[in-house]
Amino acid sequence: MSLLELFCDVDDFMLNFAPQWKASQLKTGKRRERAGQLCPSEVMTILIHFHQSHYRTFKAYYTEHVQVYLTGEFPHLVSYPRFVALIPSLLVPMLAYLQNRYGACTGISFIDATSLQVCHPKRISQHRVFAVDARRGKTSMGWFYGFKLHLAVNDQGELLACCLTPGNVDDRTPVAGMVKHLRGKLFGDRGYISAPLAHLLFEQGLQLITRLRKNMKNHLMHLSDKLLLRKRAIIESIIDQLKNISQIEHSRHRSPVNFVVHLIAGLLAYSHQDKKPGLHLDQHALLAA
Repeated sequence: MSLLELFCDVDDFMLNFAPQWKASQLKTGKRRERAGQLCPSEVMTILIHFHQSHYRTFKAYYTEHVQVYLTGEFPHLVSYPRFVALIPSLLVPMLAYLQNRYGACTGISFIDATSLQVCHPKRISQHRVFAVDARRGKTSMGWFYGFKLHLAVNDQGELLACCLTPGNVDDRTPVAGMVKHLRGKLFGDRGYISAPLAHLLFEQGLQLITRLRKNMKNHLMHLSDKLLLRKRAIIESIIDQLKNISQIEHSRHRSPVNFVVHLIAGLLAYSHQDKKPGLHLDQHALLAA
């Protein structure tokens, strides 16, 4: 997707969302804010485009790319410190835009969680930015300090739901709230094995399917479900792209709010990706089998 197409999509969303957002702010007693040099759609476009640009740091992207090559597209650019000060004000619109970008439930969904490390384990005692929110957690790769990003995607590689929790939260804890709007089959790894959770999701119209642990009794499973369990790597590919292309994990954060905004921008950048990991399945045949 080109920069112009990205801006048009963001601006179309803001034209519908902005009046409702301003009305809700007035009801809560918040004062009117003067219009800035950059409109919210331009700020959101720049934030999302950064995660598509392969720059490692936002400062380098803004000062070396935006202020040098994109002055024609954004004629009213502000200084870098001023732009950073504008980022927290876009938290609500970015969240709403992410929900608007979610894909449709196809009946075949995959769920997984990944760590978002905010500092090296040796520097935990010196860390201050996320001292209140971040926690120690453990994954199959070892211990980390930070947060967990929980994702649900469909077989076409589209995002269906996401949730951010401290690093010590069990992978199964946010599942019921995340997938309450999904139906069909949900495939996860062994970390999601839970009879109460499976029963709760079944009541919501969603069948949780996972691999068995070595100490569990074997049970009959349909061949199509076994094949789809082997395809669970699709969500791992998506997480890999989010971390290595969209740069959602690094240790340079200086503000918790800006961390969340950039995380959302990275997810939005992925949602606008032209080619996503997909299984290209005959869904009707699989679900009917």
